[in-house]
Amino acid sequence: MKKRAASAGVSTAAKSRQPIDAKPASAAKAKPTLTPAEAARNYETVVLVLQGGGALGSYQCGVYEGLHEAGIRPDWFAGISIGAFNAALLAGNAPQDRIAKMHEFWNLICAPALPLPQSVFDIQQQATSWLSRSDHLRPMINGLTAFASLAHGQRGFFVPRTPPPIFAATGSIGATSFYDTAPLKQTLEALVDFDRLNHTSQRFTVGAVNVRTGNFVYFDNRKTKIRPEHVMASGALPPAFAAVEIDGEFYWDGGVVSNTPLEYIVEAAPRRDTLALQVDLWNARGMVPSTIMEVLERQKDIQYSSRTRRGTDVATERQRLRLAISQLIELIPANKLSDELKSGLESWTCDKVLNVVHLIYKAKNYEEQYKDYSFGADTMREHWQAGLDDMQKTLQRKHYFDLPGRDVGVVTHDVHR
Repeated sequence: MKKRAASAGVSTAAKSRQPIDAKPASAAKAKPTLTPAEAARNYETVVLVLQGGGALGSYQCGVYEGLHEAGIRPDWFAGISIGAFNAALLAGNAPQDRIAKMHEFWNLICAPALPLPQSVFDIQQQATSWLSRSDHLRPMINGLTAFASLAHGQRGFFVPRTPPPIFAATGSIGATSFYDTAPLKQTLEALVDFDRLNHTSQRFTVGAVNVRTGNFVYFDNRKTKIRPEHVMASGALPPAFAAVEIDGEFYWDGGVVSNTPLEYIVEAAPRRDTLALQVDLWNARGMVPSTIMEVLERQKDIQYSSRTRRGTDVATERQRLRLAISQLIELIPANKLSDELKSGLESWTCDKVLNVVHLIYKAKNYEEQYKDYSFGADTMREHWQAGLDDMQKTLQRKHYFDLPGRDVGVVTHDVHR
């Protein structure tokens, strides 16, 4: 696989490639430029990888909208937490219905669960929209929205438990979480066609953590009949939400251990030429904090950005090893290789390639540590537009989608680096 640049996550072609609009030195020798959709068809699988991040998740919807407009159709949807919810909306609907379903889901969950009269709700929305036009007021508005989410819950998603867990009977589900996610199950059943999700050629994978063993578990429609509970388990972040019971075991949000399923995708067998569109909601890079609120935000960014870079680093190192083993085998006389040894080395001589196109949400300077539970409608639309803008910028770099060479194997690209 392809050696990565010295700076982690930077495209390995970054030093040598020409500007997008540069003309080739020799038009006669230049290869025809493929559109991203044409290049994507050269891969055996195209997977959309969606990280967890609560209210930031509408960024992923904008990314998908850009992909859809460009004619790129992933055949594998994988996610953790809110990424699992978005993945279910995509895998559980026909391509022509997906964007509308995502809009329906996000418009629903960005409304307060408290049953306000419609006239009061409309006035509140108009006032919030007007005030949010000022960057100076945005921290206050976002903070109030986050507080409202904690106090009242979000429609179609979660509501506060009554009584609170400290007053609930020990051992009851109410004693183990602050919110009830029963509304989320109804929402998923209404907006996701689970028959379609389980019986199409598209693959679907979500990650969760077994509460009893502490082991990470992936629910994959190639192995498991997916139900709403599997999707909810992937987003059951404690102590806000209770563990979800599935076949006698209890599961929490996969982000407790790892907030991205990229590693599972990289190691999936049999290996295939893969274009992985990795959409992250937390940025591992950032400034050293100067206030306690900045400390809380930075801590979340680092914790939940989790293992994306590690996944690509491990994939790169393993492919280097595969290439080295392949070269060594070529130097060994055929009569010196036993059938048993050949069989044992077969998986280590695979020349399948991996291209990770990385999109990372860049938080605004007025967003603070509560950005993942500030479910305001205006903020949701802002995140959505940011995802669409980033995807459109990425699509302009057509070479990002080219199939890597077999002698290189792994490449990564990020429009922000």
